[in-house]
Amino acid sequence: MHEKSRPRPKHILIMRLSAIGDVAMTVPLVLGLRQQYPSLKITVLTRPFFDPLFKTIPGIHFYAIDLDKKHRGLSGLYRLYKDLSQLHIDAFADLHNVLRSKILGLFFRINKVPVVNMKKGRAERKKLTVLKPKVISPIKLIIERHADVLEQLNLPISLTEVRLLSKVELSAEAKLTTGEKNGKWIGIAPFATFKTKIYPIYLMKQVIENLVQENVTIFLFGGGKNEIKSLEELSLISDKCINLAGKLSFKMELEVISNLDMMLSMDSGNGHLAALYGVPVVTLWGNTHPYAGFRPFRQPEENSITPDLTKYPFIPTSIYGKKVIDGYEDCMASISPDEVVSNLKRLMDK
Repeated sequence: MHEKSRPRPKHILIMRLSAIGDVAMTVPLVLGLRQQYPSLKITVLTRPFFDPLFKTIPGIHFYAIDLDKKHRGLSGLYRLYKDLSQLHIDAFADLHNVLRSKILGLFFRINKVPVVNMKKGRAERKKLTVLKPKVISPIKLIIERHADVLEQLNLPISLTEVRLLSKVELSAEAKLTTGEKNGKWIGIAPFATFKTKIYPIYLMKQVIENLVQENVTIFLFGGGKNEIKSLEELSLISDKCINLAGKLSFKMELEVISNLDMMLSMDSGNGHLAALYGVPVVTLWGNTHPYAGFRPFRQPEENSITPDLTKYPFIPTSIYGKKVIDGYEDCMASISPDEVVSNLKRLMDK
């Protein structure tokens, strides 16, 4: 059935698992649906960790997938389908488009429920990352690809009209770590999944040393044992630099992020989270590039800082940062701390 002839769904299931940034990029979609289709029932299927991210959106049914036990394997996915079918879902937006989500979608299709998988644009991505000097142009944003899925389900939304998440009042427990807000708050998330997307720590130290001369408080975000150790060392630069990693729950980290005046992030999840609250985000890119479609929502291109593309003309060499080529391992070191700080100060002045 052609999408324009489909009846408009009354209850849609939206599925997206994976990393924080990937799930965060579904939030504008959910906000758009809630705001532009008030009577629509919306169920979000993702990992339980992300519950706080959707809990602030009114009228959203959050369904946590249990990939370790209950929903593991083919029988677990069928059990998941049987549980979801009790909710009378009449459309499935698969924003993940991997084997697991395709199998779940097959169960829905067999029972005549419309299913649309997000098209990842593999041909465009391959062309963008060809290993030769190039003049590149942007491909479609991931969030726009999400919106295409909804349009095929007869639920078109206007991304330009989406109202972002509101600032969250800091809880008393969070304030024990952050203190009361005095002056500007800058978040810094210096890590990413892959090494080629991480700004060298010795250069990030220079950035922080420069910033603490201003009337600002810096909050460091990250996770994992090794990251926490590095963040603790960075926090020793100044008492204005506070490491939040391992000290706050995800819910409380979102409270802090919503109260930031700006965020400095790699091509990683914290930049996407900050963008959901309308916080200006300066993003540092390594062997990836903002033209690949992962620029944080509504962040202008001028807030993206890339390596020296005359020195590294093959960039982007990878969509996600996993692929490393000889000579490009330290490409982020070509971004000077002065350039980073000047961009942050530009946002301060605004």
